[in-house]
Order: sequence, then structure tokens, then C-alpha cells
Amino acid sequence: MNKAFVREQTSDADDEDGGAQLPPLPPGGKNYLTPQGYARLRAELKTLVEDERPKVVETVSWAAKNGDRSENGDYIYGKKRLREIDRRIRFLTKRLDIAEVVDASLQHGNDQVFFGATVRYADDKGAEHTITIVGIDETEPLQGKISWISPVARALLKAREGDSVSLPTPGGIATLEILEVTYPPRG
Repeated sequence: MNKAFVREQTSDADDEDGGAQLPPLPPGGKNYLTPQGYARLRAELKTLVEDERPKVVETVSWAAKNGDRSENGDYIYGKKRLREIDRRIRFLTKRLDIAEVVDASLQHGNDQVFFGATVRYADDKGAEHTITIVGIDETEPLQGKISWISPVARALLKAREGDSVSLPTPGGIATLEILEVTYPPRG
């Protein structure tokens, strides 16, 4: 049979977010977000729905009126971009529907590690690292923002300043010493 007549199946992972693969939420888990992360996702959704999508629809509509669609680049690429936008809108809507916003400033002054904490710790080699524990939709490892479901965050959660925690790694068990735990100020 000719490939043109075979519809390829897309998985849910392909349909989720347009290609960027985020780690899945733990089964039955909630989508914890900081207030800033929630606002960023809401702003992205608003921009897609109110600005980007209408512009692409207008372009596709104009291109469709120009006749032969098989060789019409504006129409072909516009339809592709529209599918990407719609996929991202569905993803953001689902994520925001199950979001649970956690205000880390309520923990200000606490020395125990919870969601939203900024933790400074030393590894086995004495190197110091500073990370902030955020939701999976907010991770930016190069800026020190790691997901609450990451192995490092899971090892640190519920520990206190001065504690040492064990982190299983492929090279064996690493020990992390918590030097400082901070939260954003209330306000």
C-alpha cells in the first residue's frame, strides 16, 4: 500500500506539547508551580490564544483564497504552525487545570527544604551548588532551577540546614551537605 494512504499514529507524548519533552508528572501527582511559574504559563497561553493564533488563522485564510493549496507555502506552513499552536494551547490548558500554586514565601525563615526553597549545598568533592526547587514546567537547569521530582530535589526535600543527605548516583552514593536554605521574602 502506498504510504500516502496510511495514517501514522501519533502518541499522546507527541500530542502533548509540540515536541518539548518534559518529564511526566508522577502518577496521581499534582502539577506544583510557583506563583511566577503559573503567571508565566498563563501569559504564554494568553499570547497564543489572543495574538499568535489569530494572526496565523488570518494568514492561512488569505493563503487558502489564492487557489492551489498544494504548492502554496503560506498555506502549508501556516497550517503546520496552527497545529503546533493548538497543540501547545491544549498542553498549557491541561497543565494549568491541574496546577497547584505553592507560595514559597510562606516558608520564609524556615530552615527545612520544601518546594520553592533555594538550597546551597556542598557535594562530596567540596564543590558548592545553589539550586531552587520548582515545578517541572519551570525547570531551567542552567539557572539552577530544578524540578521537585528530580533526584537531587527528592534527596534534599524535608532535610534541614546542616543535615547531610544521600543521593544515589550511577557512580555510587553521593553525600550532600546542606549549607543554607532560603525562601523568598513575604510580600
